[in-house]
Amino acid sequence: MSIGPLDDETVEKYQKAGEVLRTVMDESAEMVEPGVTHLEVAEYAEERIRELADGCAFPANISINEEASHASPGRDDDTVFGEDMVCLDLGVHVDGYIADSAVTVDLSGNDELVESAEEALDAALDMVEAGAHTGKIGAEIEDVIRGYGYTPVLNLSGHGVEQWDAHTDPTIPNRGADRGVELEVGDVVAIEPFATDGSGKVTEGSKNEIYSLVNDRSVRDRMSRQLLDEVRDKYKLLPFAARWFDGGRSEMAIRRLEQQGVLRGYPVLKEEEGAMVGQAEHTVIVTEDGYENITK
Repeated sequence: MSIGPLDDETVEKYQKAGEVLRTVMDESAEMVEPGVTHLEVAEYAEERIRELADGCAFPANISINEEASHASPGRDDDTVFGEDMVCLDLGVHVDGYIADSAVTVDLSGNDELVESAEEALDAALDMVEAGAHTGKIGAEIEDVIRGYGYTPVLNLSGHGVEQWDAHTDPTIPNRGADRGVELEVGDVVAIEPFATDGSGKVTEGSKNEIYSLVNDRSVRDRMSRQLLDEVRDKYKLLPFAARWFDGGRSEMAIRRLEQQGVLRGYPVLKEEEGAMVGQAEHTVIVTEDGYENITK
């Protein structure tokens, strides 16, 4: 079915991406238990996505405790799950059309924090329709999370998804805002409340395993040029993990391309007070009579 400016073929690609993501998320979340390594879950999820769809919209994000986003294991990471709050954020693309979803698997005994993010997502989805103001959706998210006694992460937000671009307009804030836009039929948006028992602000950490192409230009170094050609061909503007390439010289090429402004790195985002963070996320298509949740 056509939805506003989205033709039948485009809608079907979004739906397929969402269908695959639902399957892989269920399977991957079941793996999260004490003693299993982060890398095992990430590699399983990514391989299943490649098996069932055209590829990953971004590397598997496995954020632990105070981490909120951009946490993905390195190629030799042997960290295992313990009594942690684990946010699993996965993305799938079909011909570049993206589905993005996240669940929190709580091994830490903070189930109300997780519940606050999930309830905030449900409340936000209840408001989604053509003409809904993004700032009012953000206010609903904030009210639910604060009603549980927690704080929304104020400097993270939901976002639009378009072909080959996982973060576009419109922005869906996690707090009330007078400024914003009205949703339109055909908008594809990922709504993702983050709840914390801290101050509600994240800052960049030092760890960085995820990159994307931001300035496609010629480079002189041969290794850097080869890696750039591969990024351009396989991932276009989508984020990728350093561990998806052979180690050693590729790591040097990635660092060199980042220094030259060709690649952008995504440092892990952490709650500034070291407090716990829970997350919930779905991707929806705004329709004439409400929305279609492609990842539920």
